[in-house]
Amino acid sequence: MTVPFSIRQLDHIVLRVRDVAAMQAFYCDVLGCSVERRQDAIGLLQLRAGASLIDLVDIAGKLGSMGGAGPATEGRNVDHFCLSVAPFDPNAITAHLAAHGVRVGEFGSRYGAEGEGPSQYLFDPEGNLVELKGPAG
Repeated sequence: MTVPFSIRQLDHIVLRVRDVAAMQAFYCDVLGCSVERRQDAIGLLQLRAGASLIDLVDIAGKLGSMGGAGPATEGRNVDHFCLSVAPFDPNAITAHLAAHGVRVGEFGSRYGAEGEGPSQYLFDPEGNLVELKGPAG
């Protein structure tokens, strides 16, 4: 059977979070996202991440409370997600993350949507694993 559509890109990811303000500060101030839209009545904050969105859902809000327990050291809501970034200067990236007190994970070469390329793992304030991926080459 032929699929009647083709996937173009990652549209958005939804993170259920305990502290929306801390997560907004991290994704905006550290990673450069911007606030796209806020829906306080349902506990949703949408952040622009290039062509995609990162949705922060307050676990105490209308949407978030439907998902059960929040993220914790024993379990996460997402394994990780990857943000394609350019330019990719490992020294500048790690210095920037260190200046913001971000817990940094492993650096390496990993395969992504555009092929093999440099990659840096890091953790947001609630322990979600985020990958910053450079261009293939």
